[in-house]
Amino acid sequence: MSTLTKEQIRDIIKGNNFKSVGEISAYLKDIFKDLIQEMLEAELEIELGYSKNDVKNKTTDNSRNGYNQKTIKTEFGEIPIQIPRDRNGEFEPKIIPKYQRNVSGIEEKIISLYARGMSTRDIEEQIRELYGINISAEMVSKITERIVPEIREWQQRPLEPIYPFIFMDAINYKIRDDGHIVNRAAYVVLGVTIDGTKDILGIWIGENETSKFWLGVMNDLKNRGVEDILLFCVDGLTGLKEAINAAYPKAEIQRCIIHQLRNSFKYVSYKDLKEFSKDFKNVYNAINEETAMEKLEQVK
Repeated sequence: MSTLTKEQIRDIIKGNNFKSVGEISAYLKDIFKDLIQEMLEAELEIELGYSKNDVKNKTTDNSRNGYNQKTIKTEFGEIPIQIPRDRNGEFEPKIIPKYQRNVSGIEEKIISLYARGMSTRDIEEQIRELYGINISAEMVSKITERIVPEIREWQQRPLEPIYPFIFMDAINYKIRDDGHIVNRAAYVVLGVTIDGTKDILGIWIGENETSKFWLGVMNDLKNRGVEDILLFCVDGLTGLKEAINAAYPKAEIQRCIIHQLRNSFKYVSYKDLKEFSKDFKNVYNAINEETAMEKLEQVK
């Protein structure tokens, strides 16, 4: 289970204008409490077979019967929660078992679901890990339905009107799909604000790198309030340059140095790679193009 990145933490802090460490801790404590409460409500809904506001579809003689107060120990300290009851006394929650009061360690999983913008499939896997059992697909669906709006809020939050720099790159990972291990890519857009703060603007999952896909990403940024970007730092992904030119025609595009280096190194013999890398630093560290060309001749 991975933890929150520095950028994600900064995004939470920036969006809530915290003034002290205590305010941050209280905020995370409230998130954890609210999501635990929602999960308990979802469990009872599965148990009874109908939602609180859908009595007309009730098919059982059992019903909701208020709450029991319970205080649980967490890494954020003690948190009071309301354990929902059923009239027949049959409901036994799994997220907070009847006699369990110490749930330290669960916080990281819950907060991570809130902030990472995970896919529904990823959330389901994390919920299974959290419960430690194979819960029904219906319960997974009910739980994720309650959590997904929080994630959507992060994914669709308004952005700054101007970003001096935007960095775009892919994180490659493997997933199991219909019994096969396949490669997928999560495309991360990182923006640097005018005051120098790094901000993850979004993460997009795409199977095909096309102009249409990248134009969709650009339009998403525009729809969330990004009016101008001075410089894009990107790899030579298919269709990306065309999409940037269409959405932000005044923006400059710079190929990422790291990717350019990788593209150069693939033409160098492995036994010469270390020496070539050392000499090539003089090229990409040059103060201008003229000096870079002189250094390149020396490398040759």
